[in-house]
Amino acid sequence: MAGLPYDRGVAEVADLLTRWQNDLAAWAIPDHIAVAARESPWVLPRQVFARRADRQATAPSGPSFERAWAALDPPGSVLDVGSGAGAASLPLLPRATSLTAVDSDPEMLVLLAERAAARGAAARTVPGRWPDTAAQAGRADVVTCHHVLYNVPVLEPFVAALSAAARRLVVAEVTAVHPLASLNALWLRFHGIRRPDGPTADDLIAILSAMGLSPGHERWRRPATDDYATFSELVDVTRRRLCLPPGRAAEVAAALQEAGIDPAHPADLGSSGRELVTIWWSGTGA
Repeated sequence: MAGLPYDRGVAEVADLLTRWQNDLAAWAIPDHIAVAARESPWVLPRQVFARRADRQATAPSGPSFERAWAALDPPGSVLDVGSGAGAASLPLLPRATSLTAVDSDPEMLVLLAERAAARGAAARTVPGRWPDTAAQAGRADVVTCHHVLYNVPVLEPFVAALSAAARRLVVAEVTAVHPLASLNALWLRFHGIRRPDGPTADDLIAILSAMGLSPGHERWRRPATDDYATFSELVDVTRRRLCLPPGRAAEVAAALQEAGIDPAHPADLGSSGRELVTIWWSGTGA
């Protein structure tokens, strides 16, 4: 845990970090359900990430963009960790002197590079997991990390590497509650099991504060958008997330409509909820 100016004792910080790790571990799918699943439930809907990146690049908005944009005055370099198709970093290109993107999915990096090139910019892409890729990625003036931290059970080295990589500011964006919590009612309906509630953004802020990072944060709500091209596309992704076979697609469709999803405007469940929190803190990179 070296390198961070803890505001609390090491034991207290360790307790918070362990609680975070245990809360995330509770999201594991029960063995009897996972074994019976015909398809992987860990669906990565690249088309949803691509559409969000296109929307944000065309019409940037929201506190996360605003914080990073302000930190790029004067213009500077950007490092996007867990970049996806570039929703966090592509809107910053007009003030970015360079862009480096890190993601564990090479296909996401291709989507980002294509979109950067279409805007007259070259993106350096680094495939792999953070913080293993931190040395290769290098440092930047602003580091963005959107919708990644709930996938990080071992939080301290991940956050420490974000801080060390940023010369000016780290800007993270997360959902207020775990992004898969929006599927909890469906897990109860189809499998009769209760899924966890935590961890939450409040837990994350408490950890960052205990680490001595003095994070700022702002809560906000993302405007509703059509995340999927068709309702059937949303049904298929949701069905697989619930470990259900193709033959139960009609039941999933009915459940989604009962949950308030409009088939004419299919919004995503279990990827990036509408209630968001932007969190930022000063980097320690030289």
